[in-house]
Amino acid sequence: MNDLMVLAEVIQAFSAPENAVRMDEARDNACNDMGKMLQFVLPVATQIQQEVIKAYGFSCDGEGVLKFARLVKSYEAQDPEIASLSGKLKALFLPPMTLPPHGPASGGSVAAS
Repeated sequence: MNDLMVLAEVIQAFSAPENAVRMDEARDNACNDMGKMLQFVLPVATQIQQEVIKAYGFSCDGEGVLKFARLVKSYEAQDPEIASLSGKLKALFLPPMTLPPHGPASGGSVAAS
């Protein structure tokens, strides 16, 4: 099994029209809320991954996806291409994170009372 090929195939599966629609609907339901992302987007993303990785000997459940994710993670440091594809995969189902502004001008500090 070539892990790079499997990872590329998983990413390609997300761009299949039916999967793109499923992910768009899940993202719309989540409204960029991290809790709702876990509730709506993560299960769809997991299902899409399961459909691909089961052909490569991973179990067709959440545990199979976790094993696949751990395997990919273990190769990220060794192979920049795997690291790049892994980043692309994460970007497909994680919302862009925006940090809140910091500093006194932003009202971010809390006065002790």
